[in-house]
Amino acid sequence: MQIPAYDILRANAPYREELLAATESVLDSGQLIMGDRLQQFEQDFAHYCGVSFCIGVGNGLEALTLSLLALGIGPGDEVLVPAFTFVATWLAVSQVGARPVPVDVRLDGLIDPTLLVGAITPRTRAILPVHLYGALADMDAIFAVAQRFELEVVEDAAQGHGARRNGKRAGSFGSAAAFSFYPTKNLGAIGDGGAICTSDANLASRIRRLRNYGSDQKYRHEIIGQNSRLDELQAAYLSVKLPHLEAVNRRRRSIAHRYSAALSSARILDIALPPPCPSSVWHQFVVRSSNRHHLKQVLAQHGVHTNIHYPVAPFDQPCFAGQYDRSKFPVAVQLAETVLSLPLGDYMSDDEVQHVIHSMLAIGGSLVAA
Repeated sequence: MQIPAYDILRANAPYREELLAATESVLDSGQLIMGDRLQQFEQDFAHYCGVSFCIGVGNGLEALTLSLLALGIGPGDEVLVPAFTFVATWLAVSQVGARPVPVDVRLDGLIDPTLLVGAITPRTRAILPVHLYGALADMDAIFAVAQRFELEVVEDAAQGHGARRNGKRAGSFGSAAAFSFYPTKNLGAIGDGGAICTSDANLASRIRRLRNYGSDQKYRHEIIGQNSRLDELQAAYLSVKLPHLEAVNRRRRSIAHRYSAALSSARILDIALPPPCPSSVWHQFVVRSSNRHHLKQVLAQHGVHTNIHYPVAPFDQPCFAGQYDRSKFPVAVQLAETVLSLPLGDYMSDDEVQHVIHSMLAIGGSLVAA
């Protein structure tokens, strides 16, 4: 049995006929940019997230960048970011001219709120927490710090579609929230796409102008803007898939719970499992092993293929070389050296899930000696 880390064909197969019909509908409409389908998806996704406004943009990185720009964050400012995350979080801060200030994370990969105050300077303008692997950051603790120091909070919700705590969904906590609809996300497009959610009408208006050349009236450009618009095809595809997101998340949660129950009860040596997290939508199921390379190789021999999210912390990337002292972020360093993502997709059969479990059980005990 061969189980890929993620099977994009199987993930989209249940929606094939609806996606083809959506393609024809858009082509027949003659509306390809900024049309009715985008407006409908924006309304539906805003309602789903529990916010007043959604603005569709080109991708997740641009969603982050435009959120920061709309809040007036730029050169000379500092933004607190997790020391361990996908590099896009840091790139967005750099692209607006501000400086990413890393804060170490907990072993679950989420920014450690207890370390935020120590990273704040007179130049700090915002906190940019990431809902990593589908789990919500500790927004209550983060907001307590943000309110104390009068900081903005922008959620990086690229991996958090549908995650919920105390009745609130990811995307409804911060002044703004950035989503990615990259094809492998829990809510994935058939290409690139992104969105920004907010309940601030003035902020939404600024973001709409920024994404469209700085204009909300044809040939009149109020500000220096960009071209970052979620196109009609992607909006139509996302509208097909959005009604199924809750079912997708339930299945992912079920698989993650099966992994956790089977592997934790076996007490596999040298493998640390993700902590229980009722709010997570399990974008990834990430284990930790000091023998990651060996674990990855042997799992592949069993037909279980894995990914690493992420092998290099942002402060160790060449584009940020020499700017940060990595010794100040020991947990981020540890995670980069040990994390491994097991296969997880709502399309997986029970037999495939069991094969992953059996494979882990078969090799886990041998890792200490590897």
